[in-house]
Amino acid sequence: MKKILIIASLLMAMTACKEKNPFLSDWDTPYGIPPFDQIKTEHYIPALKQGIAEQKKELDAIIENPQTPTFENTVAQYELSGRLLSKVVGVLFNLAETDADSTLNKVEEEANGLLTALSDETFMNKKFFERVKAVYEADQSRLTREQQMALKKLYQNFTRNGVDLDEDSQQKLKDINQQLSQAQHKFGENLLAQSNAFKEEFGIPVSAYPDEMASCTDRDRRKAMFEAYSNRANHGDEFDNKEICLQIMRLKAQKAKLLGFENFAAYQLDNKMAKDPQTVNAFLDEIMVAANKKSKEEVYDMQKVMDQDIKAGLLPAGSKIEPWDWFYYAERVRKAKYDLDENLTRPYFMMENVRKGIFYAANLLYGINVEPLENVPVYNPEVDVFKVTDADGALLGIFLTDYFPRSTKRGGAWMNNFRDQYTDKDGNDIRPIIVNVANFNAPTDSLPGLLTIDQVETMFHEFGHALHGLLTKCHYASVSGTSVSRDFVETFSQFNENWAFQPEILAQYAKHYSSGQVIPDSLVAKINNSHKFNQGFMTAELCAASILDMKWHLLSEEQLQEIDIAAFESKVCSDMGLIKEIIPRYRTTYFNHIFNSGYSAGYYSYLWSEVLDKDAFDYFVQNGVYNKDIATKFRRTFLEKGGSEEPMVLYEMFTGRQPSPVPMLRARGL
Repeated sequence: MKKILIIASLLMAMTACKEKNPFLSDWDTPYGIPPFDQIKTEHYIPALKQGIAEQKKELDAIIENPQTPTFENTVAQYELSGRLLSKVVGVLFNLAETDADSTLNKVEEEANGLLTALSDETFMNKKFFERVKAVYEADQSRLTREQQMALKKLYQNFTRNGVDLDEDSQQKLKDINQQLSQAQHKFGENLLAQSNAFKEEFGIPVSAYPDEMASCTDRDRRKAMFEAYSNRANHGDEFDNKEICLQIMRLKAQKAKLLGFENFAAYQLDNKMAKDPQTVNAFLDEIMVAANKKSKEEVYDMQKVMDQDIKAGLLPAGSKIEPWDWFYYAERVRKAKYDLDENLTRPYFMMENVRKGIFYAANLLYGINVEPLENVPVYNPEVDVFKVTDADGALLGIFLTDYFPRSTKRGGAWMNNFRDQYTDKDGNDIRPIIVNVANFNAPTDSLPGLLTIDQVETMFHEFGHALHGLLTKCHYASVSGTSVSRDFVETFSQFNENWAFQPEILAQYAKHYSSGQVIPDSLVAKINNSHKFNQGFMTAELCAASILDMKWHLLSEEQLQEIDIAAFESKVCSDMGLIKEIIPRYRTTYFNHIFNSGYSAGYYSYLWSEVLDKDAFDYFVQNGVYNKDIATKFRRTFLEKGGSEEPMVLYEMFTGRQPSPVPMLRARGL
């Protein structure tokens, strides 16, 4: 009897847990915003497992359908599957990047393993592939272009994930994918710990490093900060990433070889705009030559300022510009050349006002409206929520902002989706829920959050991604919004940066935080005149990181067996002609983009996309910067179509020609 009672109690507890798990019921929150206030850490894995079970059941129904495979009964059905899983993943992985603790980290690690296994099981399923292949090889003329692109993407998911491998090779690939998932998660954990350690040691978050280096007069402190920053996860302690980096690279090389590619770079680029490593290498080499030339001129200018400090007895005779001097003396040169001091500009860039500025620019260009939403669930008190509507009042989506650093948040800035845009089985247009996350200067007891010029550009950049996600009008989630090739996606974020310092837009948002005075025209002119300043450095460190990324991913498994990371980095930098005063924007052990994100052999995308972005903006300039017809054309051609057409086809639809690199080089002063 006692045993029966225990079993009954357990069943009741399990039932109660299921009833209370917010993922397992419809959300009655405004606009379907996740009920963050109800979601607990223990809810994720049970809901994830149920979501996986449901998707497997939906997949079985597609495979067992006795009817001839068609787009509707195969691809469209798969697109609609996994709704519960999408809900869980949308919340879990966003919060794991912004509000992680040790418990959530373990949940994320377990979830990664489960999802990797599901992906392998799905895209190595030969029966499912036979149905998709039948649709792919049939006459596609009756399909819409979006359907063709969704079909192509699904087909490539199979061919690029080992569906043609024999059983033993598939098992090897599954093992590799699991090991990669675990190693990448560990890389991210170590980096977060090291970034927090940096803050403890120096009293600033890593996001404030450039600003502190630019203003710090104590050269010894600058050197100490530089060495700590540039050696994160590279100290030989429990958070050291060197062996993890090599493990990740070896696993990637093994994966590429199994799938029939010479190296991982070739595998990654096979379905991108660039197509192959040779094209990327040639592209980067040309930019690096121009960047090196310009950066040498910048060192010469900075050394002249340093020489003045030597004469004044502030530095020992013979002192030379070192990497830890760059930000400081570059700022000194900027003040001298352009009479521009960021201490004078920051008071005009209060975070809330800049955010109003990005909304104003979007309204001016695309006619959309953004209004705050109160009394809705948020995952952190620092998060603000907005409703985005079209000119006719139709809902476009929900937009969240989370702009200030926390010890639980990874560094950098990014956009992500809590919910993708798609059309459901009843024909309803499900609108997206988008978040922008950053690590801007936080408010203090005496000051609001006041942004640097770079941070203003970053806010516009990330909202460019958000616009790509909010304005999309697609039927299928796999091609909606930012679901485009990696070397195309940055085009629209970088394009949006072009509006940040337009005088007409600045006049709307750049207002002094205490007096409300609009930023003076003289200061606006100084900002815009200084845009080409320090571009040798900015381009060189970005291009150097892109080349380092490519060089890593060109290595074979054999080459990776006996390799010293420091020696490898040193040779790569020497071969590219990078001057000793500059290091790559990211060194190996903290290069999160390529070891724990989707930019492996893809960091070049920022420069590649900048060619498109600057050429597109040049098209605006030629036809009127605020030309409504051109802005509408940009929205219809790019922002609404997502990945429903090939990138270069869209680009030529917009400008009527191939992109030119000249506007990008001109904008960078190269």
